[in-house]
Amino acid sequence: MDGILPLWKEKGMTSHDCIFKLRKILGTKKVGHTGTLDPNVEGVLPICIGQATKVAEYVTDSGKEYVAVVSIGTSTETEDADGAIVASDLSMKRVTRNELEEALAQLTGEITQIPPMYSAVKVKGRKLYEYARKGIEVERPERKVQIHEIEWLDAVDLLEGEVIQFRIRIACGKGTYIRTLAVQIGELLGYPAHMASLVRTASGSFREGDCRTLDEVKELQGKGQIGTLLRPLEEALADFQTVEIDGELYDKVLNGQVLPEHPQLQDGSPIVFTKGNRAVAVYKKHPTKPGLMKPEKMFPLNK
Repeated sequence: MDGILPLWKEKGMTSHDCIFKLRKILGTKKVGHTGTLDPNVEGVLPICIGQATKVAEYVTDSGKEYVAVVSIGTSTETEDADGAIVASDLSMKRVTRNELEEALAQLTGEITQIPPMYSAVKVKGRKLYEYARKGIEVERPERKVQIHEIEWLDAVDLLEGEVIQFRIRIACGKGTYIRTLAVQIGELLGYPAHMASLVRTASGSFREGDCRTLDEVKELQGKGQIGTLLRPLEEALADFQTVEIDGELYDKVLNGQVLPEHPQLQDGSPIVFTKGNRAVAVYKKHPTKPGLMKPEKMFPLNK
C-alpha cells in the first residue's frame, strides 16, 4: 500500500493518535503524518503510507492554509483558548474594518515571530513546552516566516464590545504559529489577544474537500475501496521541476548514481526524474562536488 491519504483530523486527537489508529485500520506500520496539529485543532492532515513516507517532508514544508478565530481582550500563557489568562483588557473596544485590515497588511509578507513557550521548538536540546511546564522561562530564538495572505472573513465594518472576535483566513509558509499571529494582531490593535479556534483548510495541494475522517477511512478499508482515497506520492513533488527520462540515463538514475548536474538544477531546487510520469528519484546538487548531482530520494517500487 503506497500513497498519500488526505485525512481530516478531528478535535480532541493528537496527530500521533491518528497514526496509531490508521496503522490498525490499514494493517501496515509504514505510516507517517506531515506536520503536527494540536489536539484542539481540526483540519487537513495528509498521511503518507508505504513509499510515500519518503516524501512526507515535502508535504510538511509546503504551504498551509488556515481559518482562525482571533479573540481581542485577553491573552493566555499558551496563546490559544486552552491556556490560563495572563493579561486582560475588558474596556469597550471599537475596531473598524480599515484599522483591522491595516494591521493584517502589516503582518503580510516576511515577518518575525517568537515561538510560544508552549511549543515543540527546541532550545538547548529540550522542547520549549518542557521548560514551560516547569515554570522556567528561556530566551526563544526569533524566526522568519512567510505570510502569503490574510483575509478578514466577516462581512461587517465595525467590531464593538469588551471582547471582540473575528475570523481570518491565512495562507502561509512552514513554521508559522497562527496563535502567535493572533497575539501580534492584538498588539498592533493595542490589546491583549489570543487564538480562540483554528481549522487547517489546506496542506500543500490537499484541501478540506479531499479529506475523510478516521471513521470514513475505516469504512472504505472494510469495503476494499481504500485505493479510491489514496493519492499518488507524485502529488507531494508537484512544486519541483520534472524531467522524463529513459534509456541509459534512466538506468543510471535507477541505480542512484552520482551524475553530472542537470541544467534544471541551476536554481538550486531539487528535480524529479520520472518514467511514464511515475517518480523514479529526486536529485539535488551535490553538497561537496561542484557540477555534480546526487539522489535525495529513491522510489524503487516505481520501476
